[in-house]
Amino acid sequence: MHNRSPQSSTPTKAGRTSRIAGLGHKLKTVPHWPRRLKESHRLQASIRQAEIEGLQFAFYARLVAIIVVTAWLFAIVPWPRDLYYGAYALVFFIFGYIPYRLRHHPHGETIKLCFSVFDVALVTAAILIPPPMAVIADWPVQTRLRGQEFLYLLLLLAEAALTYSPRRVVSTGLSILVIWSIGVFAIYSLPDTLRFNDVITEESPTSVEVLSIIFQPTFVGLTAWYTQLVATALFTLLITLSVWRSRRTLVQQVAAEVVRADLARYVSPDVASALTERGETGFGDPATRSVAVMFADIVGFTKLTESLSPERTFTLLRSFQERSCAIVFKHGGTLDKYLGDGFMATFGSIDQFPDAAARALACAFDLQQEIERWGRKRSGRGAEPVRVSMGIHCGAVTVGNLGGRERLEFTVVGDVVNVASRLEEITREAGGSIVASDDCLRAAGHTEWKQRFQLSREVKLRGREQGILMHIAN
Repeated sequence: MHNRSPQSSTPTKAGRTSRIAGLGHKLKTVPHWPRRLKESHRLQASIRQAEIEGLQFAFYARLVAIIVVTAWLFAIVPWPRDLYYGAYALVFFIFGYIPYRLRHHPHGETIKLCFSVFDVALVTAAILIPPPMAVIADWPVQTRLRGQEFLYLLLLLAEAALTYSPRRVVSTGLSILVIWSIGVFAIYSLPDTLRFNDVITEESPTSVEVLSIIFQPTFVGLTAWYTQLVATALFTLLITLSVWRSRRTLVQQVAAEVVRADLARYVSPDVASALTERGETGFGDPATRSVAVMFADIVGFTKLTESLSPERTFTLLRSFQERSCAIVFKHGGTLDKYLGDGFMATFGSIDQFPDAAARALACAFDLQQEIERWGRKRSGRGAEPVRVSMGIHCGAVTVGNLGGRERLEFTVVGDVVNVASRLEEITREAGGSIVASDDCLRAAGHTEWKQRFQLSREVKLRGREQGILMHIAN
């Protein structure tokens, strides 16, 4: 084990790993990180995944809509005309299922855009093309424009809005405007269509004349079509703006998560989360609170690595750190710093835990078991097993950011840190693997935890005048 300085938060191990420079400096800049990452591959992949999930959700919503509309049509449309519209519903389902199945395809976006056009064409055909004469009364085709079925087309805009894609909303809206207009003018241009201008010769027709024309079965007026165009254009614009804003929020959330995930590789995940979530509210301002501090160190590291190559030593340290981090984070701890072949962890430094001491003790015993399992695996392949010593103390410390303008470090300062470090050092002399102070056991629930320690004694730690009661576990 290397020597440590008694300074609470500035251990001087030569092997200490470097951390991100400037971490925490001007935390208000955190919200601007997503813009710098906007074009990153990981960010784009995350956004693409969100779009795929949106497409999947839209397909399920589409399926529910098909079931509801089909049930409604079968309830109000007489037999066998309901089979005609049931066939349309089946094709509409297929048109939705194909892009859903191909959502991971490299050209999935293009496929979906194409099928959105097919959807509009299909719904328009279902509205404007009458069923075969065998299943419907001989009504003029012009009457197909008299109902409110056009509203079904607007549902396609709602479906497109669920995919986080303004492009799909615009594509769907334009398709409705164009295809519906083609259908309307196809009927408007039929020879037997009665048009207002064709029959009114006077400049100011009477109300009776106008009504008599409108109530003709073959009459087609363009006023309703104008209204439909304006309403569709406005709906498309408003939904596009809404989806665009939602997408911006999605991008910011995804980018913030990418930043947090990247940051968590250099600092403890809870510190990374606090930086991204509370950076604007004074994260890192000095505060005094009760914290449990744990130091852990590989026993006999120098002898253990004497015959190892630098590459194998590096692999050994990485394996130890990965196992240690997993256990610390499992118990809600904060990895304060790596110390070459050891580390310092705190419990309750970011968020106050009433059970901080119990978390630290549970972490120590879990880590001991994990290292023992690792040691058995190493022994099985002929390598020397690894042993770890740990010291734990609990009490009042000051938490916050330390450092200069260009580099900050969130850490804890106080005598508790020094005592925990000294308790880890004394494990060799005490003949145990875990040494915890009596203050720590009392804070954790003295009776419950004391039975896990085999020995207790009072010692005078190096650099301190006052003795301390410690508990030792093998």
